[in-house]
Amino acid sequence: MNWRASILKEITPAYGRLILVADPDRLLLEEKVVEAIQQRGFELLSFEDPVAFRYVYETRFRACWDREEEAYLVVRVDKENLFKRLPYDLLQIGHHLSFSLNDIFPGLNYAVIKALDRHYFDVLFEAQERNKPASLSERETKHFILQHVFRISPEAITRAEDLLHILLRLHYRKERLPEVFESYFIETLRQKDTFSEWPLEAIVPDAQAFFMFLQERWPVFLDAKAHVYRKEVHEPKFVLAGPSLLPFDDPDILVYLDNLFAEELLKPVAHEKAEVLIQEKGITYGILTNPETDRRRRLKKLLEKVINDLPGEDANYKDWLRFAYQWAQLNVLATEEGLHKKANDALQQQIRDVTTRVDENFLKWICQHYKSLSTLPATNPVMLHHLPRFFAHMWPASSNTSNAVRRAEKLALVVVDGLALDQWMILRRVLQMQQKTLHFNEQALFAWIPTVTSVSRQAIFAGSPPLYFAESIYQTNREESHWKQFWEDRGLAPQETEYRLLSEAEDLEEVRSLLEGTRVRVVGLVVNKIDRIIHGTELGIEEMHADVQVWAEQGFMRDLLNILHRYGFRVFLTADHGNIEARGIGQPKEGAVAEMRGERVRVYDRVELRDRVHAHFPESLRWPPVGLPENYLALIAPPRAAFVQKGKRLVTHGGISVEEVIVPFVEIGRDTKKEK
Repeated sequence: MNWRASILKEITPAYGRLILVADPDRLLLEEKVVEAIQQRGFELLSFEDPVAFRYVYETRFRACWDREEEAYLVVRVDKENLFKRLPYDLLQIGHHLSFSLNDIFPGLNYAVIKALDRHYFDVLFEAQERNKPASLSERETKHFILQHVFRISPEAITRAEDLLHILLRLHYRKERLPEVFESYFIETLRQKDTFSEWPLEAIVPDAQAFFMFLQERWPVFLDAKAHVYRKEVHEPKFVLAGPSLLPFDDPDILVYLDNLFAEELLKPVAHEKAEVLIQEKGITYGILTNPETDRRRRLKKLLEKVINDLPGEDANYKDWLRFAYQWAQLNVLATEEGLHKKANDALQQQIRDVTTRVDENFLKWICQHYKSLSTLPATNPVMLHHLPRFFAHMWPASSNTSNAVRRAEKLALVVVDGLALDQWMILRRVLQMQQKTLHFNEQALFAWIPTVTSVSRQAIFAGSPPLYFAESIYQTNREESHWKQFWEDRGLAPQETEYRLLSEAEDLEEVRSLLEGTRVRVVGLVVNKIDRIIHGTELGIEEMHADVQVWAEQGFMRDLLNILHRYGFRVFLTADHGNIEARGIGQPKEGAVAEMRGERVRVYDRVELRDRVHAHFPESLRWPPVGLPENYLALIAPPRAAFVQKGKRLVTHGGISVEEVIVPFVEIGRDTKKEK
């Protein structure tokens, strides 16, 4: 028995082909609920935009019913009183249901549970069944959830080791406590003398601040280990206040250290007694010795980590998003090591083998779970088209809003066309060197498949799945109108929203002029340099990485960020798709029958045309039109392959791989403490 059972038992074809659900707590949008609904033969649609909803309803469901074909639909609304907004014909024929958190967790405080991400509900439901809490207060519910869901018992945290272990567990896995629990956790810690000087308000919610806190104290720890006395240890000048010496050698902390340094969450440092210190168990990765030795050692550790952490078919989407960063780091380091040129290198062969496993696992997972991702709540974005609604939820954009305090007065979304996660890491490293005050809050998102600009980038600016812009799905010239329409529908005046395509450094002056002395509050910017590098690369991923490095060092992105920050914009960066190195398997001899002839994907408007080409390339994938117009039929090239001259080596995109589908989503701010 799990919490989904009470919902799913009501969603069955026995109740008819149309079920209408009042879902104020967005329970139907949880990943496994969505998948279970789809497995029962239903499609799930949220009623948000009446015009867009009517288009999909009429073309994909009403038309089937008129032809007496089977089609089952669940329509959800966010509140029960919104049923009256539904079209009358749906209200007449639909079966009505309603679900609430109060029904599932009757003994817990509703406001507190509502703040909890849905993927924690399994653990919470088990804890409720085991402990049978009855009418817990708000404070008691917070404590119950901290203890049973996040495995944090505030009363048991009495030493620095205890707190560091908890924060390492959270931040290393990119898990953040919801704000309501963060506040309660910090409040309970503040009552203890042990942590009176700790910068809890910074290091509990912010992973980058926490790792900076550790980084500043790592040299102090090494000195203590090596019995080196330095005067500055007793007069430390840390950006983040707090104790000078941390217990890095505690067993619960030591188990994290090699991974933290291997994944560059912490940076190794030089030390005068390095030869002695590297003999200490667990701290070797944190000490610089020989650059080649350090890189090789780190590469081996990352490879081991990737093999151990490779998600399987039943993994959660968050597992793949976390894994994508590790995979990107390994690819960057392998390129820097020059493994692509070392045919007989044992590490290179291991990486080839694990690449095959990564491709196989990811493709199987995508085929099983991708369909459910687009319907997940935009409040915690998972796919690129969620972003505009995420921003709108985060920041009430209407000029008429009565909110006294907004989280962001101005918003800038920078879409770097084609930027894969491994290339983002190169760009980030250069930006950190050029502008030490930059602060990165890093996440990742799923692009749309096929991973081409006209589909995935257009979905970003439209804020909707591609099936809603069928008439422009082969073009990109509607992005500006999509973007402006989205924000106009949410209360912004036309002159408050802008969109620009940036190609050269000269375009930065246009951005500066655009933002100076204007009413612009939301700006969408496309930087297309990376995509141009992709299509000009002839020597594979090594050339791609080298060209990204050179471009980053020229300072275009640094200067763009400076402009946006100077004019008070809260800045987010993402990409519409990534890229991979592929080898040609031959070109389809199809004449003019393909609607789009990409290197990793071909698109057809008729099944028989796609299947005819598939017969010549049986290892290719006939991708179903998931979130796409029904006549947008994609044929995806096999892993690491392209529909080009046989044997040709190129960097490209359009297909299904971790590198193409999972892209960076980063908030880039300024660390004012560093500026001081």
